[in-house]
Amino acid sequence: MRDQRAEVEWRDGRVPVSTRFDDPYYSLDDGLDEARHVFIDGNALPARATPGFHIAELGFGTGLNLLATYATLRDCPGPIRYSSFEAYPMGREEMARALAAFPALDSTALLDHWGDLRFALGPLQVELIIGDARDTLPRWQGRADAWFLDGFAPAKNPELWSAPLMAEVARHTAPGGTFATYTAAGHVRRALAAAGFEVSRAPGFGRKRHMSRGRLE
Repeated sequence: MRDQRAEVEWRDGRVPVSTRFDDPYYSLDDGLDEARHVFIDGNALPARATPGFHIAELGFGTGLNLLATYATLRDCPGPIRYSSFEAYPMGREEMARALAAFPALDSTALLDHWGDLRFALGPLQVELIIGDARDTLPRWQGRADAWFLDGFAPAKNPELWSAPLMAEVARHTAPGGTFATYTAAGHVRRALAAAGFEVSRAPGFGRKRHMSRGRLE
């Protein structure tokens, strides 16, 4: 992995916060329930997760979304591909500390593989793409059936929510593919709609009134 690592501090000694983006890595209410509500339910998983299904993600972060997906799909027939784009990977010790907040999830296999760019978790065939997604996504050869758009907040990390990058997300989405994200920011919704997604709002998690999800028309 690249040398440019995440810069993390701990709020109340337990919640990881990116000092680069001044934003927490997961919900202060319950990060696991948010991951399930926004990304898994927002993309109608596991009902759609048949062999060959491909999930892609902007923002690997702590790996929480991956582990929540694994917990949901571990008994599904595989293979199911999971590709995640991350510019600033966490160190193993920081990731272990962050994931310790979710004892219902078994993070052992992920931590054992941390440092590998390809590995398996049950039916999930995981691919990590390290680098700025504005550079790496246009070169990527995959097409996802479901996207987890989970960068830091658009106000904190606008580059990961730009119209050109949302157009790349659409270009790398299979026909009828979907996205889900915690944000309902107007400029993000407009960029996704302009890229070809039918965008809708849905109830958000916790203190967030709305989230967004959509389907490629």
